[in-house]
Amino acid sequence: MSAPAAPRPTLPTPSTGSAAAAAAAPGSAAVTRRRGVLDWRVRFAILSVVWGFSFLLIKVGTEAYAPFQVALGRVLFGALALMAVLLVRREPLPRGLRTWGHLTVAALLLNTAPFSLFAYAELSIPSSLAGICNATSPLWGMALSLVALSEDRPTRRRFAGLGLGFLGVLTVLGAWQGFSGVDAKGTAFALLASLCYPIGWIYVRRTLAGTPGSPVALTGGQLTVSTLQLALVSALFTSAPTSFPLWPTVSVIALGALGTGMALQMQYGLVTEVGPTTAQMVTYFIPVIATTAGVLVLGEQLHWNTPVGAAIVLAGAALTQTRTAPRKPA
Repeated sequence: MSAPAAPRPTLPTPSTGSAAAAAAAPGSAAVTRRRGVLDWRVRFAILSVVWGFSFLLIKVGTEAYAPFQVALGRVLFGALALMAVLLVRREPLPRGLRTWGHLTVAALLLNTAPFSLFAYAELSIPSSLAGICNATSPLWGMALSLVALSEDRPTRRRFAGLGLGFLGVLTVLGAWQGFSGVDAKGTAFALLASLCYPIGWIYVRRTLAGTPGSPVALTGGQLTVSTLQLALVSALFTSAPTSFPLWPTVSVIALGALGTGMALQMQYGLVTEVGPTTAQMVTYFIPVIATTAGVLVLGEQLHWNTPVGAAIVLAGAALTQTRTAPRKPA
């Protein structure tokens, strides 16, 4: 989650942080459709809500726990949820030192670093702004792929999407007002967290594509490594909590078990049933739900430039993900 240059990655949902999802090659083979118990549209809606509320849960978690501890709880309970699935299925974890070495880097780039950065960001910025910053991942991915993936040819439409997306970021931040009222450090942390995902995806596609093992096993291993990384960092830089308040604790558990564990399971099911292109559309609903949750539940202020800028960001991100259809031979 080593492979030569792979086709342009279908970007997994930014909140996923899944090496297995990033390593999957879109269009390389027909996807086997398999119907779930619930209609895929219902599961799609549930997944959108779960990932959209993740930023609210982070905000609540940081009210009682240090950011590193929130990130640790997230990967710990996510790993436990996936380990339970593997135990029921009797599936083993990945094998081989080389695979675990790559999973260690993937865990750092896709979980440990971005989860910690988002938690630190939400100490000083609203959860709605963090959710919108998260939506810039496809923009960063497009910019990086032009350099890192030689087969990913730029087009005018994708360049326009890149420019439009970052115009949306400036709109959200109120650039014409000199960014007044926006915490620069927290916003920078959130944007840096969003940048971690495409860097991790590119690394994974070049090192773990085609690695044996189910997506759940690979991601379970990745989250386990991230748990060890964050446990070490938390022990070094934070002190153990003296109390465990109810709502922050419940938020961290839900963030991991639901927002990371159950949500990944649901995403893999959607990819199997409707394909990666449709499944990744959940990305564009996350900032909408994150903003709505922040305003209605946490009472965060919403100015006109926030939803307008978010819409521009999503439009730009959608353009960067379009690909020119190959010409048919005469």
